[in-house]
Amino acid sequence: MKTRHLTLPALAVLVGLGGFAGATPAFAQAAPTAPGAPGPDRAQHEHRWSATRHIEGRIAFMKAELKITPQQEGQWDKVAQVLRDNANETDATMAQLRGQPDQPKSAVDRLAAHGRFAALKAKQTDRLLAAFQPLYQGLSSDQKQAADHLFSPHHHHHTI
Repeated sequence: MKTRHLTLPALAVLVGLGGFAGATPAFAQAAPTAPGAPGPDRAQHEHRWSATRHIEGRIAFMKAELKITPQQEGQWDKVAQVLRDNANETDATMAQLRGQPDQPKSAVDRLAAHGRFAALKAKQTDRLLAAFQPLYQGLSSDQKQAADHLFSPHHHHHTI
C-alpha cells in the first residue's frame, strides 16, 4: 500500500505536539537587534507558524489516509475534535509564552517557558491517545497498518 508521509512538524501538530521535535517555533529567535532598531513585525512572526492554520486540511488528510468508514465516523469525530482543541490550545499557549517579543528573555525565562510548553504537549498527547485508541482498536488491519505508518518516527523527514 502506498501511503503519503507527514513531516515531523505536521505530524507533531496533528498529535498535539506543535512541532516539539528539536527547537520549537516558540523558542526560535531571530538575531538580536540593536536597541531602538525596528524588530520583526509581530503579526508577520505569528503568521509564520500556527498550529491551527492547516489543521482542517491535516484532519482531512488523515481521514483519507486511514480510509475512515461511515461506521467509524463517530469515533473519528472525537479524534478530530481533540486535534482541533490541541491546535487551538497550542496557539494560545505559544502566544502567551512569546509575551513581548521586543523584551529580551533570560535563559531561566526560556527554560521555564520550555518546561511549561513540554507539560502542555504531554497533556495533549494523553488526550489524543484517549481519543485515538478506541478508534484504532476498531480499525481494519489495513487501516491499522496505515495508522502505524502515519505515526511511525522513521518517516519524520518525508513530505506529505
